[in-house]
Formats: sequence, structure tokens, C-alpha cells
Amino acid sequence: MWGPAAATDSGGVLMNLTLAAALSLTPPASHETLTWGPCPQDLAAECAKVTVPLDYGDPAGRTIQIAISRVRASDAKHRRGVLLANPGGPGGPGLAFAASLSPAMKQVAAQYDLIGFDPRFIGDSTPITCGTGSGQVWQGSPGFERAGFEQAARQVRDIAKRCGARADVLPHATTRNVARDMDSIREALGEPKLSYYGVSYGADLGAVYTQLFPDRVDRFVLDSSTDPDATQYELFQRTGPRSEAGLDEWAAWTAKHGYGLGGTGAQVRATVTRLLERAAREPIRVGDATVDEHRLPLVLSQLIQQQDENDALARTVRDLVDAADGKKVTPDPALARMLQLLSMKGPVADRWMAGQLAVLCDDGGWPAGGWPRGQERYWHDIQRSRATQPVFGALANAITPCAYWPLRPRESGTRIGNRVPVLMVQARRDVNTVYDGALALHRKLAGSRLVTADLRAHGVYTRRAEGYEPSLCAERLVNSYLAGGPLPAKDVDCGKEDK
Repeated sequence: MWGPAAATDSGGVLMNLTLAAALSLTPPASHETLTWGPCPQDLAAECAKVTVPLDYGDPAGRTIQIAISRVRASDAKHRRGVLLANPGGPGGPGLAFAASLSPAMKQVAAQYDLIGFDPRFIGDSTPITCGTGSGQVWQGSPGFERAGFEQAARQVRDIAKRCGARADVLPHATTRNVARDMDSIREALGEPKLSYYGVSYGADLGAVYTQLFPDRVDRFVLDSSTDPDATQYELFQRTGPRSEAGLDEWAAWTAKHGYGLGGTGAQVRATVTRLLERAAREPIRVGDATVDEHRLPLVLSQLIQQQDENDALARTVRDLVDAADGKKVTPDPALARMLQLLSMKGPVADRWMAGQLAVLCDDGGWPAGGWPRGQERYWHDIQRSRATQPVFGALANAITPCAYWPLRPRESGTRIGNRVPVLMVQARRDVNTVYDGALALHRKLAGSRLVTADLRAHGVYTRRAEGYEPSLCAERLVNSYLAGGPLPAKDVDCGKEDK
């Protein structure tokens, strides 16, 4: 599962840890003087590196660096402090993310220093790789046949073995340690408290911070979150039924808007199913790339997340049908971007994969964050899902390197349960971080208020920054809270206000 900022989102899982263990590893006080300078990739901000312990249980030991960015508050008179932000993942680079929220924040942005950061081992922070040369090979549907599943199992087993060679580092790439890094950033900036916006895995990360450092929380906004008691595998599985429902919704829309894919929703659905079957028989060539039964569900799953991408998904399916028919196709920009992403190779892709897998597989205790060991459970679940999830069931139940993960975590997970006041935002028809999961976290965060938008979307407050039609209701409530206003007196359903 990928997040909105960098197509890397898993949704995250909130691990089960004790508060006592958390407090025993409070980040040491920082006496570091930050050196600010230009940011990479011409980012319109200033950047610096924060030095943090690799292992917070050994604060005098080996250190790593966390890359941060800053856009200073332009309204010094009404400055509220710093707003840190995380775009999701796990594994999403975030140097540019905080600044990208300015269009949604409007005048409130001027009251904060907007702080972005690349989580440990990601982007411009201290790197780590598993030495595979590819970041995408483990993410895909195993397809229809047992032979494809066996091949996928061999691939992820090899990745797990390669990652196992980094036992000195990877067990420290946990959500708990990223939350501790966040507090180290706060300390290095000289701020008594932290304000924060996190989406998807970033929301789960924010919830962990509230549990570890409740007295250091100012304004926290958690957007598109997950069930804190579910394992990562369970979170992946829950995307299957919701993605199928999203596909039904898209198919009905497409039938009404005329793409030659069918006159009814059922007919459009049947076109997609036939396309998947054709891709299994013979990979579909689009330019220099190919789309088979392993890649096609990934392409569909990304575009089905946002109702605003209905047209892009319809044009993508149209292109793939034409290409399967032997026609020369210039891929739609959305399809071209997905094919480029799926073809990522080299150090950048490997670094992203290593950082993401470390969180997915290490968080939540042993064995491997609650992922079933070996391969048979996955095959059984895939087969069971096919009747009701013909397009996305195999993807949602796919085997991952976590099934063979050899590294034991250094600590267990974080049990969420507090009354820290935070504002939660959630799309009701989110296919990636499902609504029931947000309700579960809402119950655990007893001091929270929940704002619901009636959308098929992943990320609500980020919509304006991503070029989608915003939820004006959600923006208004978030901005009022960030500006210093109180939490809503009760949960808010934005459905009627946004229509």
C-alpha cells in the first residue's frame, strides 16, 4: 500500500509497546547547533542535519543523521512554533512535504516554521540498503497460478536474506525510533512542544508520538489512520474488499461517461477482469514497458484511491485494452508515471525498500510484526479471497519479505491509549486506510475529535496540495485548530457541508 506523497504508503501499523519501556528511552537532551544551508533538488527552504542515536538505548553509541528542512514563519508576531509533517509510507521522503501544505493552511502557514524531514535511512538522511538493486520486486500480485506465487515467494525470500545482512542497522528502523527522532528534532530546534501533521503511516507515527511524549504535544492532526491493534498483514488484507468497492464505484462512473469500456458498471467491471486475464496469458506491451497480471493490480490500486482520478483510471484501462489488442499506444500520463515508478532500480529504490521493509517487518514484535511465517497461509488466503475480490484479493494477501524476515526487533510495539487532544481527519470511502481503522484509533485516542469527509480518497487535508478538489469543511476545521482554536465540541461529518 502506498501513500499519497510518494506512492509508498503501507498505511502503517501501530505497534504494541508498554509506556514504561517507551519512557525509558526518552531522547537525550540535544546541545547540537544546527548548520542551515541550501536544500537538495532546489527545494525552496533551508536544510540541516540533526544527529541522533542509532539506538536510543545506547545514546552514547553510534549516531546517524536526519535531514530536515525549514520554511520560517512569516508572521513573527503571531508565531505559534514549529509544525513538523510526515507524508506516509513507511519510507516516504518528507523534506518537501511540510512546505507543500501551505496552500491548504492558507494564512495559518505564516504562523509556523514548517519543518519537513526524511525519516531515518530515507532520502537525504543516513542511508541504508539491502543490496537488491530494485525497490519494487516484492510489491505485486502473485497472479492466478501457483507457479507465479512460488516465484514471488522465492523473490521475497531472497530480499529477506539480503536484508538480514544488515542486522547492525535495520532493527533500529522502527516507528518508535522515528517518533524519538521527531522529538530529537524538536529538541534541536529549541522548541518546548511540537505541532504535527501526518497522513497515512504519518498519522500512525503521530499517534505513537502522542503515546511516547504526551507532554510535548501541541497541535496534532492525524489524517487517514489505521487500527492500532491490527497487524501489518491484517491492514494489507483489509484493503482488498474496499478496493473492490472502489472499483465498483469507478466502473459505474465510467459507464456513464463513455470510454468504450462498457455501457454498465458490470460491463466495465467485466472489461477489467478480462484485461487481467489477458495480461496473465501474455504481458501487455506499452512502449518500452510491459504490464502483466503481477503489475496490473498495482496500477489499478494506485489510481482507485482517489475519486478525482476516475478519468485517469478510465484512460489507463482504455490504453491497456488497446495495447492488448495490438494497437500502438502512447500511454496516458498517469499510466506512464506508474510504469516509471514500477521500473525503479538502483540505490534510491533500494534505500526506500530497505527503510520501508524494516518498519513493516520489525514493528510489532516477533515473529516479524505479526506476518505469518512461511508461504502456505498466504496462498490459502489468496485462494479464499478470489471469489469476492477477483482483482485485488491476490494483491491484498500477497506474500512479502516479512514472511521470511530474519531480524528480531530490539523492542516490542506501542500500545496506544491516551487522552491527548488531537484532531483526526478521515475519508469515509478510503480504500487504503479503511474507515473502520480510523474509528478504532479514535476510540484509543480518547481525547481526539474525528472529522469525516464523504470521499473516496486517501489523504483529506492534502487534497488541495495534490491538485484535487479540497474538502472545504475539513480544511476549515483543521486550520482553525492549527491557528490555536479549540477542538470541535464533537465529531464532525463534513458530508453535507462539502456538497
